[in-house]
Amino acid sequence: MKLELKLAFKNLFGSRLRTLLNVLVLSFSFVIIILLNSIMDGWDQQAQKDSIEWEFGNGHLVNEKYDPLDPYTILDGHDKIPEETIGLTPILDRQASIYPQGRIISIVLKGIRSEQEILKLPTKILKKSKEEFPVIIGKRLAESAKLNKGDRVQVRWRDSKGTYDANMLSIIEVFDSNVPNIDNGKIWIDINKLWGMTNLENEASYFVVDDKFKNPKLSSWNFKSRFALLKSLKDLINQKKTAQSIVYSLLLAIALLAIFDTQILSIFRRQKEIGTYIALGMTRLRVVRLFTIEGSVYSVLALIVGSIYGVPFFIYMSKAGFPIPPADQKMGIALAEVIYPVYGLKLILMTVLAVIISATIVSYLPARKIAKLNPVLALKGKKQ
Repeated sequence: MKLELKLAFKNLFGSRLRTLLNVLVLSFSFVIIILLNSIMDGWDQQAQKDSIEWEFGNGHLVNEKYDPLDPYTILDGHDKIPEETIGLTPILDRQASIYPQGRIISIVLKGIRSEQEILKLPTKILKKSKEEFPVIIGKRLAESAKLNKGDRVQVRWRDSKGTYDANMLSIIEVFDSNVPNIDNGKIWIDINKLWGMTNLENEASYFVVDDKFKNPKLSSWNFKSRFALLKSLKDLINQKKTAQSIVYSLLLAIALLAIFDTQILSIFRRQKEIGTYIALGMTRLRVVRLFTIEGSVYSVLALIVGSIYGVPFFIYMSKAGFPIPPADQKMGIALAEVIYPVYGLKLILMTVLAVIISATIVSYLPARKIAKLNPVLALKGKKQ
């Protein structure tokens, strides 16, 4: 093995330009694969954290008639708040319409206790306001409806008997979250105000639960853990990762194709050298191993070179982050303006192993031809 390594390095550094090009292409693939995977992992962590802090808490206790994904269930999807409310923050959803600048926009009025602390929503400001109907809205609704802090907007809703009513809402805060379900088409109001507006005293559509909730069996209420609520988000991110794996495969394939072509050309041009090795007593297996090691050394050199310029780049990206275009932030999923890559040890080790193993296999495939060479013809320089 020592002899094979020595000869492999000698041959590689004897063709410096070819070796340099192969190493640069493979190292670039190595760095890009780690970067793209780390961005996806960073998005995964950021999206889960924001969804828990802004929307899910430790889970939801949902009325059996209410489906958050079906707006037709909002009308009847509510019930009286149970007596046992430890660890429960009630939320009541009601359909309504607002009329900013003469336009009509359908929204959901969401009543929540202003003193709640489980969600990151700035609801405490609702209790301090002296306005008759103070509300807070998210940046997305503010942009689409062209509303600002301090504006007043007319709202029209139906009470428990189906009678339409209208009044003016005062926007006292515009908050910014990364979770579209919280601020896209939603207006948040103190639940006591909403109870008075709709004659639905002490009723809720669902509850956000905290760590004090013991998950008792309550009739007409279904518990969904935060892990169940996060499942759709994780499934979507996994789909994105699967799609990106095609890009990784193409990048790596291009780099490995260069090594494959180099090995084929090397075997074709060095047949006389191969014949000499065999004539001097090297077995065909050792010669095959020599050329396989040459290909493997490409991957090791690529990892070293990639680390030289990749590590500073990774450190910079972990601090600066990866900016997300405004158009992508409107996809309807939790997505921050800047995603910070997360570099896990598992990700780095798996990428290193993938590069080394792939380069070794690609080098071995053309090297098998050596076992079929006739050493006498090879020594005479005849191509086979």
